[in-house]
Amino acid sequence: MFQKFLFEELDLKGAYLIKPFVAHDERGHFIKDYSEEVFKENGLEHELKEVFYTSSERGVIRAIHFQRVKEQAKLVRCITGKIYDVIVDLRKTSPTYGKWRGFYLSGETNESIYVPENFGHGYLVIEPSIVSYKCSEKFYGEFDDGIMWDDPELRINWPLDLVENKIILSDKDKNLQSFREFNEK
Repeated sequence: MFQKFLFEELDLKGAYLIKPFVAHDERGHFIKDYSEEVFKENGLEHELKEVFYTSSERGVIRAIHFQRVKEQAKLVRCITGKIYDVIVDLRKTSPTYGKWRGFYLSGETNESIYVPENFGHGYLVIEPSIVSYKCSEKFYGEFDDGIMWDDPELRINWPLDLVENKIILSDKDKNLQSFREFNEK
């Protein structure tokens, strides 16, 4: 039994929920979550420059991150565990500027989120997880930026009850700018 790639464009133009190619048999399953050819056929030009993984414990919030220069499009998938993944449209000329969407990603569903350039991205770890990022641009620390996870203007509805309101933040994420400060730059 197998499932072909399925691409669902979201209401935040350019962002997609993607079901990968999956083949099941008596041995288990085979997953292909990226194919340059298939992505191009579906209107996505996603050249890979860097792939990395994060391993996180339950309750970790990785705030709304992005690069100010040399922006990265990302293909994000939860390999194991479960996360609540959030994307925010940071394209100042977009009709959906400042809007966010959240998705449950898990090792069971194998779905990916395609996060376009000029979007912010973050997530809440619901179960211990490994998350894969397939980036269109390499990481540049000097351009790394972010917006606080609990920004009062964005009003992201994090499902904190699923982690009993116990959150873990990095020092960097405790000191990020507000959406208002981002907007004024």
